[in-house]
Amino acid sequence: MHDDLHPLCNRFLAAADLLGRRWTGVILRILMDGPCRFGELTERIGTISERVLSERLKDLEAEGILERHVDPGPPIRSEYRLTEKGQAFWKVIDELGKWAERWVDVKAPAQKGVGAKATRAAPRKRKSA
Repeated sequence: MHDDLHPLCNRFLAAADLLGRRWTGVILRILMDGPCRFGELTERIGTISERVLSERLKDLEAEGILERHVDPGPPIRSEYRLTEKGQAFWKVIDELGKWAERWVDVKAPAQKGVGAKATRAAPRKRKSA
């Protein structure tokens, strides 16, 4: 990565790379509400492809942020839930949401689902504290 940077910078960059991937924040936010099956995640996000969702879930599982539980059934069902490491992300998600509420202005999309494309509007003026 960036070997010449301070170790804290390397950790920050690695975390930003992982959590900044498209759909990762949305997946984590949904799982904050509790475990979900693959189909539920697909439905709640709306516009994510199954391939991309599968990749993100595997990445997050490999990082120890979520875990996959398989119920042998019948029928066989699996669900994804946050680990302790993943639950620790709640404060980051919450603060990012507050920041976005204050500073990011998007026009409401016509499509259903969390991931429906939004058209970015002009930046809002800074609110007085």
